[in-house]
Amino acid sequence: MSTWNPPRLLDQAVMSLLRDEASAISALEYLLNELFPPLFMEAFYGSCRETLKAMVQAWPFVRLPLGGLMEMPHLGTLQAVLDGLDVLLSHKDQPRRCKLQVLDLRNTGQDFWRMWSGSSVQVSSSSLEEPVAKNRPRTQRTFAPLEVFIELHINGRSMDGSLAYLMRWVEERKASIHLCCKKLKIESMPRDNIMKILSMVQLDCVEDVRINCNWHLSSLAVFAPLLGQMSNVQRLLLSHTDVSALEDQEEQHVVQFASQFLRLNHLQDLFLVSTFFLEGCLNQMLRCLTNPLDTLGITHCLLTNSDLTHLSQCPNISQLKGLNLRGVTLTYSSPELLPGLLEKVAATLQELYLDQCGIMDSQLETILPALSHCFQLNFFSVRGNFLSMAIMDKMLRHTSSLLCQELYTVPQESFSSLGILQLGRLAQCRAELLEILKDLGRPRTIWISSSPCPHCGEDTFNHPDLKASVFCCSTFFMG
Repeated sequence: MSTWNPPRLLDQAVMSLLRDEASAISALEYLLNELFPPLFMEAFYGSCRETLKAMVQAWPFVRLPLGGLMEMPHLGTLQAVLDGLDVLLSHKDQPRRCKLQVLDLRNTGQDFWRMWSGSSVQVSSSSLEEPVAKNRPRTQRTFAPLEVFIELHINGRSMDGSLAYLMRWVEERKASIHLCCKKLKIESMPRDNIMKILSMVQLDCVEDVRINCNWHLSSLAVFAPLLGQMSNVQRLLLSHTDVSALEDQEEQHVVQFASQFLRLNHLQDLFLVSTFFLEGCLNQMLRCLTNPLDTLGITHCLLTNSDLTHLSQCPNISQLKGLNLRGVTLTYSSPELLPGLLEKVAATLQELYLDQCGIMDSQLETILPALSHCFQLNFFSVRGNFLSMAIMDKMLRHTSSLLCQELYTVPQESFSSLGILQLGRLAQCRAELLEILKDLGRPRTIWISSSPCPHCGEDTFNHPDLKASVFCCSTFFMG
């Protein structure tokens, strides 16, 4: 038998108010703070634009998390809110009732709205009474610039109607609006369009930058000063700089870009993916780092012995928790470079990726002593390399004291002379590995795969007397 839940008195009061928008608007001056969120939600979902416009001008909290209500962009309601802000901004002094300083259009704030809609989520209204940008002091004046927070993804497609409208609105009100975003993602768009959009953004708000553009070095050099203004950035990913960008002023462009790292005093995580200008120039960037990194990823790049030497000598990698060199060819590197690099980071390293590096038995053997000193290591991967059962045996024994997830490539013995995977040979290798794990006498799980995903295998091979497992992916790719 179903139970009928009568509307709460609060809901009834809100619905009664909205039956007459004029009455609702006139009542705002006397409305309790606790009634503003439920009334705003009803006005938002009911498209009561005049009520929304008036409520913005009397909003009693520091932040209005509008993005938490906008599952899909809704131009009409956004226009109503911005119209209300226009009235607010036209006042010489901020109205007594209104405390609004931040309009948040990101997909956040759902807990706040759920609390006021009667769910069990407990969020104090005081959580909206502190400014968002605590790290950046606001101008102390009667009516400080309003901060508008957005999630900004710049790509080759045209902006949706709501974002395009917002950007035009901000551009016309630069003096009174600070457009902020914590996460900035840039993909395939003409450089001039990107520069125009970023000229409207408070760049010192940005904390996470992801650039995936086939730019020539000259374009990267032009963008560099904007990167330097992102002084609070903590995470930077640069991907797919154009390999054809071999220009007369190439070194100068690299210096122009790298020099901006001197201004990134909060950078913690740096990822360089397919950035081909790094070859022979890595030191230009490393020496401009101003503080120790937590994570460094240099993947699918060409590095020289000199680059690897500078990397191992860089003082700002000594506290790395994550190191990813996937796709960096180490086949012909000097044998002492990789062990030296691992010794440098052994005290703090937690994750290590050496996939598809062209590593062979002799090179892996040289890093075993250093690897056994990485006592914090909890994830290690050497997929896509050319390793034998003999070296995997040594590897398992050297790392037996480490509590980490281990991902190995398919042993060479599993393939025919033509490079074709032989399932019978793989089963034999699997059995030998289980015996090694049994001999070591500690619960342990390893993955064997030439595929990039350790969780795609359907076959799990368990030892009946020991909590030891060897997972083999069901699909294999020739490396």
